[in-house]
Amino acid sequence: MYEVRVFTDFAAAHFLRDYNGKCERLHGHNYKVYAHVKGSVLNEGGMLLDFSKLKAVLREVTGKLDHTNLNDMDYFDQNPSAERIAFYIYNEIIKLLPELKKTDGQKAWLYAVDVFETDSSRARYSYD
Repeated sequence: MYEVRVFTDFAAAHFLRDYNGKCERLHGHNYKVYAHVKGSVLNEGGMLLDFSKLKAVLREVTGKLDHTNLNDMDYFDQNPSAERIAFYIYNEIIKLLPELKKTDGQKAWLYAVDVFETDSSRARYSYD
């Protein structure tokens, strides 16, 4: 099985409505985001997927989040946790690259999205 991964980052503010602690106050993060694609078949050029194609889409998706208050997005229902951000990014990538949605016999698919709030705190949404 082959896997490729691309990275980008963005900065945003948020607060967690149903959290009892300091994260219920407005604060910000410099998020790091990784998108992982898996597959077992390489294309004619010997690649699973062109890095630049995946990276461009990941940057487009995270660009919509950059320098925003994530709580202002209806999608997150006032609780933009790292887990929900990972799920959102995963689904937005699939909308822009529908060929990466997992189906039977597929050559390559979006396997996971990792969102780091800090270097030591990561949430992942993955297709299992």
